[in-house]
Amino acid sequence: MKNKAGRELPDHIYGLKAYRPYEGLFVNSPEPVHMAGRTLRVGRPSNNKVLSSLVEAVEATGLRDGMTISFHHHFRNGDYVNKLVMTAIAAKGIKDITIATSSLNDCHDFLIDYIEDGTVTALETSGLRGKLGAYLTKNPGKLKRPIIVRSHGGRARAIEAGEVKIDVAFMGVPTCDRFGNATGRLGKSACGSLGYAMLDSRFAEQVVLVTDNLIGGYVFPYSIPQTDVNYIVAVEAIGDPEGIASGILKITKNPIQLLLAEAAAKVIEHSGYFKNGYSIQMGGGGSALAVGRFIREKMLKQQIKGSFGVGGVTGLFAQMLEEGLFEICYDTQTFDTTAIQSLRENPRHVEISSSFYANPWSPGPIINDLDIVILGATEVDLDFNVNVITNSNGLLMGASGGHSDIAAASKLAIIVMPLIRGRLPMVRDRVQNIVTPGESIDVVVTDRGIAVNPRRQDLIDNLRKSGLKIMTIEELQGVAHKLVGKPQEIVLSEADKDIVAIVEYRDGTLLDVIRKPL
Repeated sequence: MKNKAGRELPDHIYGLKAYRPYEGLFVNSPEPVHMAGRTLRVGRPSNNKVLSSLVEAVEATGLRDGMTISFHHHFRNGDYVNKLVMTAIAAKGIKDITIATSSLNDCHDFLIDYIEDGTVTALETSGLRGKLGAYLTKNPGKLKRPIIVRSHGGRARAIEAGEVKIDVAFMGVPTCDRFGNATGRLGKSACGSLGYAMLDSRFAEQVVLVTDNLIGGYVFPYSIPQTDVNYIVAVEAIGDPEGIASGILKITKNPIQLLLAEAAAKVIEHSGYFKNGYSIQMGGGGSALAVGRFIREKMLKQQIKGSFGVGGVTGLFAQMLEEGLFEICYDTQTFDTTAIQSLRENPRHVEISSSFYANPWSPGPIINDLDIVILGATEVDLDFNVNVITNSNGLLMGASGGHSDIAAASKLAIIVMPLIRGRLPMVRDRVQNIVTPGESIDVVVTDRGIAVNPRRQDLIDNLRKSGLKIMTIEELQGVAHKLVGKPQEIVLSEADKDIVAIVEYRDGTLLDVIRKPL
């Protein structure tokens, strides 16, 4: 079958349900269905939730072969919790576990051993990287079914709709009390927002909190309430603070990235959306921070005040909030210590769940009111489709994150990327894998010029006054080919057994499949 994005997809994929093909941005609505629930469990007076070890917690939850567990990725590349929990599960001899996590980083390469011995047999995630990504790309048969890649909003939708049923959520929390009230704002492993953990804790059958700061008093305000928590385990450390949050994210000094950032800021300035009351998501990369710096200067100079910012929050945005450049900031993930302090001290810096952020099947995700978003890409194609999940060798090395969510919901979705990386042009005839459909992308900004989606003639008209070099996407590709030539396409296996992963669109339809390179 062929979907709306033009991808030929198999009718059946081993180990997975029959999928509907992607039909468009806001086409697939839910059949009448109730929000998923969980088994009621009664707490008795003076119940003690605190257990002595993770092995005891595994026993207490009744975890067994074939069940699904979940983690969050707020500790990013400093996460210790996943490994601590998997060690306990393996010690009990439990096999055939599905890990449904919000994302995976390089620090999770150890999972290869647990896949090899059959402890882990399935993965559902926003993304995966490092040795684990390369290993699973080359060895798709090591799991009993292809990896399911979901966006942050798509994962929230799937959990609330009951498509992802979490048996036990193991949630790392930087601080909690003995009742189970928990926060990410305090403690030696403070990570800020617990937006992904909030959702899992609400919908999992059972919830185990893992902390390195179990306090004797009361946690307030809390991100996770005691009513959602079954057990608590205190450990020596839940993460490496250096990997959890940077002291402050640095704005790039790379001249090409600065050129890209300045061009993206000009696009925003002349788009027609840059006016009092506008809203934005900027992201946390070096280039995105540089765009933010240019936007801040323009807001100050033109005396423009925005309404809200959303998404992963940095110290730069916390500063703009403090300066009164925005009314409020909604935070699902906090990137640096300055932003963590802001979340702790500024009442207009508000923690939200991933469902509040981007669930397409909720009555009101905040991104539905978003004007502008700045996004990255590993490659785009002539239809403006975007890949952020595989590299030039076809290996899994990135994450969907909220990419497709915010691109669909915002009024102006801007892709910022160099036209050439190494010796490879980044505008392709056809991207290897689609994570975000081209119909939701408005502008591609490169260091050699910008391309506006022909669907947006209004933007083309507005940007003629910007002084930016406006080209067609085909012309941009031609510039790249003239400089470095046309690259050879990677040959992918067509065998059903070599489907490494599927990319589920945020509404639950099938957007693409990721195949093993030959």
